[in-house]
Amino acid sequence: MNVLAISCHPDDMEICCGGTLLRCKERGDNVTVCHVANGNMGHVVIEADELRRIRIGEAKKSGESAGFKVVTCDVGDLLVNSADKAQHDKLVEIIRAANPDFIITQAPDDYMGDHVETSKLVFKAAFAATVPHYEPQLGEACNVVPIYYMDNSCLLGCEPTEYVDISDHIETKLNMLANHESQLVWLRDHDDVDVLENTRAMARIRGLQCGVQYAEGFRQCMTDHRIVAKRMLP
Repeated sequence: MNVLAISCHPDDMEICCGGTLLRCKERGDNVTVCHVANGNMGHVVIEADELRRIRIGEAKKSGESAGFKVVTCDVGDLLVNSADKAQHDKLVEIIRAANPDFIITQAPDDYMGDHVETSKLVFKAAFAATVPHYEPQLGEACNVVPIYYMDNSCLLGCEPTEYVDISDHIETKLNMLANHESQLVWLRDHDDVDVLENTRAMARIRGLQCGVQYAEGFRQCMTDHRIVAKRMLP
């Protein structure tokens, strides 16, 4: 299968669905990871242009270490806008190129605007990508496919409809996340936030809920044409 994960910021994939994508790769899937925002505002000291370059590089290093294809829409932080045609069409092009069997993305009720707008953008672009006469220069139309929403930040306000056991992949998931040094070091040293510890704890909570050591949770987008009579997640 072809799997497309569209996260907002460069480290959201590792935090929320990295273990699941590792399992997808393990079963032979082609995995593409797209970051909509470039993370250029995620620091107090490093200026935006330099941080953009650093974070795109960190994301590429992390994803490619697992054999994922990594692409970015390169939208500045706080500027993700589901009503922006340029952003919408860039995502249509990425979706058509990946030709996914299912998509994983941010939840529509997460904690900040860029995450919410990413979710809206994916929902809109994923359908537009299936319409042959819509901007045909952006690639060949693909199929309407299931969409799975990642957990919200700190698991707040969301109840998974599906779980993926990532017990055998938790250390690799955390090693991938560790590539995002510009975020992890700053948050640890200046805000006393240990992103690696928090990510492990969230995976443990989801694991307890479904009877395994570590897991990731997802909510399926329950709309017409996006429901199939088989399990898509690993």
